[in-house]
Amino acid sequence: MVGLKPPEVPPTATVKFFSAGTAACIADLCTFPLDTAKVRLQIQGEVRVPRSTGTVEYRGVLGTLSTMVRTEGPRSLYSGLVAGLQRQMSFASIRIGLYDSVKQLYTPKGAESTGLAARVLAGCTTGAVAVTCAQPTDVVKVRFQANVALPDGARRYNGTVDAYRTIAREEGVRGLWRGTLPNIARNAIVNCGELVTYDLIKDALLRAQLMTDNLPCHFVAAFGAGFCATVVASPVDVVKTRYMNAGPGQYRNVLSCFLGLLMQDGLAGFYKGFVPSFLRLGSWNVVMFISYEQLQRVAVLARAAQS
Repeated sequence: MVGLKPPEVPPTATVKFFSAGTAACIADLCTFPLDTAKVRLQIQGEVRVPRSTGTVEYRGVLGTLSTMVRTEGPRSLYSGLVAGLQRQMSFASIRIGLYDSVKQLYTPKGAESTGLAARVLAGCTTGAVAVTCAQPTDVVKVRFQANVALPDGARRYNGTVDAYRTIAREEGVRGLWRGTLPNIARNAIVNCGELVTYDLIKDALLRAQLMTDNLPCHFVAAFGAGFCATVVASPVDVVKTRYMNAGPGQYRNVLSCFLGLLMQDGLAGFYKGFVPSFLRLGSWNVVMFISYEQLQRVAVLARAAQS
């Protein structure tokens, strides 16, 4: 698959839609433990109601992973994976798969190339729409990842379906959409950081003829996209994670969560879990974009072979 050449006929919107969801699931399977470590580090030190005296302390990415394996077992690294895959199939399909189509809508007719403004607007649009549709899956994923095993072995939720039901029963249907506003803000930023940066780096490499449209070019563009997305999105991501994981009454709203974090940890608190965030988002982008590009090409070549 590495040697596949760019197809002459561009993939359809349907092919991009399903390729994006599938590629995102592949990336999640490869990087999910890093995402779980990021969530644990982001909520560490959070003032809880009621207060807990037996909190496990995490130190660094490898320390967090090893502590989780030692205290909760290897399966804890993939806690919430089912909800994570559900999220990617609905979320990534929209925000990534429809990006090119929406980008064309914002591009003026007759324009030779798509400008930066059109790319940014497309990234914000697909990111916001995707969050609105897939927010419940993100809430459940975060709850599972933050769910530390209790001393008696009890768990907050018995399974993915039970989590959806319990949240809806105890917190109302609105509980499934907890943190929608910070998540929209985060994913508008992440989408621009990932897709727009990937788009621009890839175009620059191709225009300068430094690389051809193949795997090495996709790798470089994806790595740069992952780093930019992590830098700009980390503060919103920390607030989103804490607010989603919060119990009823812990925070009045998103602003109180933001201010509580700022007063407790200062500006550095907004970059808690930055290293695992970058390791996860950087590697996730590399796997996702390479898989996405290759899946599109396989689909187009298979379609051409049948016709």
